[in-house]
Amino acid sequence: MVIKNIRLEVMQALEHKVDSFMESFLVPVEKIWQPSDFLPDSESDTFLQDVEQLREESKDLGYDFWVTMVADMITEEALPTYESWLMDVEGINQQEGKNNGWSKWVRAWTAEENRHGDVLNKYLYLSGRVNMREIEITTQHLISDGFDIGTDRDPYKNFVYTSFQELATQVSHKRVGQMAKKKGNALLGKMCTIIAGDEMRHHLAYREFVKNIFVEDPSGMMLAFADMMKKKIVMPAHFLRESGESMGVAFENFSNCAQRLGVYTANDYVEILAKLNKFWDLESIRSLNEEAEKARDYLLKLPARLTRISERMKLPEDEFTFKWVQANGRL
Repeated sequence: MVIKNIRLEVMQALEHKVDSFMESFLVPVEKIWQPSDFLPDSESDTFLQDVEQLREESKDLGYDFWVTMVADMITEEALPTYESWLMDVEGINQQEGKNNGWSKWVRAWTAEENRHGDVLNKYLYLSGRVNMREIEITTQHLISDGFDIGTDRDPYKNFVYTSFQELATQVSHKRVGQMAKKKGNALLGKMCTIIAGDEMRHHLAYREFVKNIFVEDPSGMMLAFADMMKKKIVMPAHFLRESGESMGVAFENFSNCAQRLGVYTANDYVEILAKLNKFWDLESIRSLNEEAEKARDYLLKLPARLTRISERMKLPEDEFTFKWVQANGRL
């Protein structure tokens, strides 16, 4: 109860900064890009020709690429789960409506993120390279199954998670965009690159939240950070499954695919941790209790330890065949 009270007090103390966070890290609705900016205009007389060009440009992207695109899109489409989870975090009081700064942030953040799933979904549909019905079944399963990222209602742990996850997502979208551009698909390359830009802004925001919490409650924040890294940062779609499967089966196979393609790897996980350690300047934080000092020591040594583990990892060489991407996705 004492821990929860401290966290609530810290969240309330920082709430007055939320408006400035929104000005710094979010973009007004009227100024930000929308999915229709990248997709063929259905009102245009050239719509069918534009769709045909989109389909033609999508032919040379390869099987693993499409699997990664599908999983990235489904992850973005599960935003109803993420919003409902964050709205239940200690200190985020949606019952106060717009009077609560944190709930205002969550709604605005969700609204920006929602565009990512919209544009990727429509692109995949128009591309003709994937099985949309199987994808829709997976998306429904993912939202229905919910998720457990090991944070409970703890704002400290949730902000560590989002700091980490937003950067991981940025890395994935950026690399997918680079691969698309390299294959001559300028439209998809630009689309994924601008999505990656959104994810980076959101990452910068959440890591700033944690930085502010370190000032208010250094020991509590350090312990929460260490606890999250001991549990490991799971991806938001770690319950991913295809039709007729158990939860998580599709995610494991997708992870192998993403590593094989070089979109998101064990090395990226280590690098993100190292970047967070550096930005939050763990070595310089003062006034830690004994337990938090041990947590800091653990966090500072963890990147090197994880690097040694990643060097011993071996990926399955056999390519898994997904129901999302069948023969029409293979070249």
